[in-house]
Amino acid sequence: MIDDLLDQRQRSIAPRRDIVSEGEVPRFVHFVLEGWGCRYRQLPDGRRQLLSLLLPGDLFDSHVQVVGRMDHGIGALTAMTVAEVVPDVLSALADDHAAIARALWWNDHVAFGTHREWIASLGLRSARERIALLFCEVYFRLRLVGRCPARTCEFPLTQADLAEATGLTPVHVNRMVQELRRERLIEWAGRSLTILDLDRLCQVASFTPAYLHLDRTVAAAG
Repeated sequence: MIDDLLDQRQRSIAPRRDIVSEGEVPRFVHFVLEGWGCRYRQLPDGRRQLLSLLLPGDLFDSHVQVVGRMDHGIGALTAMTVAEVVPDVLSALADDHAAIARALWWNDHVAFGTHREWIASLGLRSARERIALLFCEVYFRLRLVGRCPARTCEFPLTQADLAEATGLTPVHVNRMVQELRRERLIEWAGRSLTILDLDRLCQVASFTPAYLHLDRTVAAAG
């Protein structure tokens, strides 16, 4: 059922282009089929803060029908393919199928939990801890959807992207990444991240996956 719905309307977005721009009237609920995106807020002088990452398997703006205009942007970090679903159609499916309703609630809990954790990082964690947390979070999220063979996952972000996600400068990000490499916690080359010591990396980040609600397995109706 969900697979048929996602096949109906798909859209390709080029890297570094908006999916939905700030100030735009949103029209669709989006599912990320391929590629990486982000929520972001940009100031008039060009400074940008990433607010969250959107990874394959994610759904965003599930309640878009109650929003007048977007108060932030949603952009593609890499080439992306998204499915666009009319909100009323998804709402009707949720009303008729409890599994879909539970999946939407779970998705919202994960999104809110991630936002809270990123705020805590900016206020409490050191630069090294912030970078380590982002590596841990991405690894656990991608592992949940079967995209982490062994301890390796795709990681197509640049150091500038990491800087915008963690509130640091690219130079500072580079120093922290090199430190994690020297400690044999990670390997990051090109678009691939390998976690060499997951337990130690989680300790460095003060990371626990509770905010990702991985203890709840949510299956959509087929």
